[in-house]
Amino acid sequence: MSTAYVVVTAVGAAMAAFSAGSLFFGAEWTVKPLADYGVPRSWWSWLAAAKAAGAAGLLAGLFVPVIGVLAAIGLVLYFLGAAVTVARARWFSHVAFPLVYAAPAVASLVLAF
Repeated sequence: MSTAYVVVTAVGAAMAAFSAGSLFFGAEWTVKPLADYGVPRSWWSWLAAAKAAGAAGLLAGLFVPVIGVLAAIGLVLYFLGAAVTVARARWFSHVAFPLVYAAPAVASLVLAF
């Protein structure tokens, strides 16, 4: 396990955890865009839980690599779905935000192999 893998994985876990926490606690910069994109409020807790699980999975992957790979795949799919949701809402200037959160998960996957 390389130092780069550990650092990238820790950064990805921190970013996903921050994103989950901001949604769990209803930070305006997180919930207002979700409402603008048309994401139903009933989904918000589930989306936050998915990000939190992904963050925990990335950290667990430092000890059990298969869990980290699965968590990274889940986070990449989650944030790609978020980018599609943003694009479908025609907020093209916001598409980069979910991709920034996906980047460490992609890097973690690359470095895992």
